[in-house]
Amino acid sequence: MKKIYTLSVSCLLVVSLQAQQGKVFDNLSLESKILKTTKKYAIYLPPDYETSQRSYPVLYLLHGGGGNQIVWVQNGNVLNQADDAINSGKATPMIIVMPEASGPKRGYTNDPTGEWLYEDYFFKEFIPYIESTYRIRKGRRYRAIAGLSMGGRGTFLYALRHPEMFSAACPLSAATFPLTLDEAKERLPQRYKNVTEEQIVEYFNNYSIPELMKKIPGDRKNAIRWYIECGDDDALEQVYVGNCLIHIEMRKLEIPHEFRIRDGAHTWELWRSALPTVLEFVTASFHN
Repeated sequence: MKKIYTLSVSCLLVVSLQAQQGKVFDNLSLESKILKTTKKYAIYLPPDYETSQRSYPVLYLLHGGGGNQIVWVQNGNVLNQADDAINSGKATPMIIVMPEASGPKRGYTNDPTGEWLYEDYFFKEFIPYIESTYRIRKGRRYRAIAGLSMGGRGTFLYALRHPEMFSAACPLSAATFPLTLDEAKERLPQRYKNVTEEQIVEYFNNYSIPELMKKIPGDRKNAIRWYIECGDDDALEQVYVGNCLIHIEMRKLEIPHEFRIRDGAHTWELWRSALPTVLEFVTASFHN
């Protein structure tokens, strides 16, 4: 009898452990009328999603240049990291959504020539679709955004341009172009052959991180909880220098934020190790 009892406990333990695992679906898609193409996305559903009727806060997690919707799954180990954070109590159960912003055209902004309107797609099609398809709690308090490199830039821009949408933003190793109008005038024609000077100026006003920060009303500087991080060995000047300059600008403008320079380069080793901190940080926002 004793052996049977021990075996039963072991079986129950295995079942219990299995019940604490979330699920990832990494090849889902949405047909976009705005982009005139199909865009893919991946999603993490927390361990009790299928056994409960509750709704969950959501983290939109953006990939970098050259990546797609599966890189946070494959390289970032989002399934195990989220499960561990939730099961340990460091993070609240949440849904994590990883959109694709790659392909022949890529990026999270609307381009200056109007040929790639990804920002419009993200806010007018993607978020409404996700939040009507999955059990997601409504309201900015329960919505956060994070991302790496190009996705870090997207995180900055989406939170600054749509502060009514997010309670927390966590840019990691964020690309920061364009910091100045001269930089925009130099680099945009290299990427968009037919871009006009008027379009360059408009793009700069819409998508320069420091310029957007200067426009934040004084009574709204606490609206977003910011966690900003980059590696001290990052070889990209627009990342390491750019993030430091943005930190200094935020200090001048008295915008509350957490800024961390950690040992590491522009690599997945850094971003993987940052994800648990991001999950814990956005959890505090959801419960604030």
